[in-house]
Amino acid sequence: MIVGIIGATGYAGAELVRLLAGHPGVSGFALASVSHEGDRIEHIYPNFLGKIEATLVKPEEAISRSQVVFAALPSGVGEPFAKACIEKSIPFIDLSADFRFDDDEETFAAWYGKSFVYNELRNYSVYGLPELNRSRIKELASAKKLIIGNPGCYPTGASLGAFPALAKGIAGPGTIIVDSASGITGGGRDPSRSFHYPECADSLAPYKVGAHRHTPEIARNFQAMAAMAARAVSVQQGPAVIFTPHLAPMNRGILSTIYIPLAEEWRPKERSGASRLSGAPRPPTKEIEEKAGEIRRVYEDFYKDEPFVRVLPAGVIAASGRVRQSNFCDISIHLDQAGTTLLAVSAIDNMVKGAAGQAVQNMNIIFGFDETDGLKTIPALF
Repeated sequence: MIVGIIGATGYAGAELVRLLAGHPGVSGFALASVSHEGDRIEHIYPNFLGKIEATLVKPEEAISRSQVVFAALPSGVGEPFAKACIEKSIPFIDLSADFRFDDDEETFAAWYGKSFVYNELRNYSVYGLPELNRSRIKELASAKKLIIGNPGCYPTGASLGAFPALAKGIAGPGTIIVDSASGITGGGRDPSRSFHYPECADSLAPYKVGAHRHTPEIARNFQAMAAMAARAVSVQQGPAVIFTPHLAPMNRGILSTIYIPLAEEWRPKERSGASRLSGAPRPPTKEIEEKAGEIRRVYEDFYKDEPFVRVLPAGVIAASGRVRQSNFCDISIHLDQAGTTLLAVSAIDNMVKGAAGQAVQNMNIIFGFDETDGLKTIPALF
């Protein structure tokens, strides 16, 4: 199978090339780049020398030569390519935000400053979080016309960390807080002051506080997941979300801590109190630790058939370094000392499960490959 990649010279595009080069169902590439047309991919990325050789062509040529097309482009520019693929019945997997909001043009325009170009394309699109929408992806794939809105990196880690709690009624009323730290590759390949080494090395800082455009995507996912719980069938609005991203001095990875209020029936009956003298909280009780174990077992059962979600055993805390260059999402489960809040910690590689790897996973589902094909890499710990 020939795979087309439009935007092959960006970080996500190059990561697609790297992953798909080892895919047993891929026999060749049609790589496109508007800014580097005529150049060779192995000259732009010398790590491909001796392994991958390809001249970069126009997007239209890549589409004409391919059986599936990935687009690793900025949001708001890929719809004409999606339309061309739909007309040729070629699956189109889009890594931008263009198809992440279904037909909710109002939300997309508010956060991305652009309107839909071809509204009718949403008839063929599906939000591509496999753990949430696998059956819908397969349904549209059988119809031969399909657009995947590949999820954003932050929403992937946050959503997988909260999914079982929302779907199984563990989450109670109240605001869910998501604190995430990402490696600098999330900012893309074009240089900017924020990602200049002296600006970001040896420093951890939040950015776009209260205003990051992945917030509505996280909120939509939480709403869809909460609707799966019997208690939330009639709920029209999901839980409120506060999302704060941080830039971390590392190349890859996203670590998210998700603070989820517990439903009353999931709160331990015996909770840690506070010092009568100072009001300071006391350590967690044994019952709180047992309740954390009970919730962990719910997560383990929920994800038992998912090839890329690893619920970690008690005593092991999720860390970005343990999923590096892999498509895994690691999740560790904790309760606060009072036993009223679930702390789910998730770790992904922002360039793999948060971008290119998840896109390959979606391709595997579409074509009936083993879902792990091209994604069997064991994480590089150091």
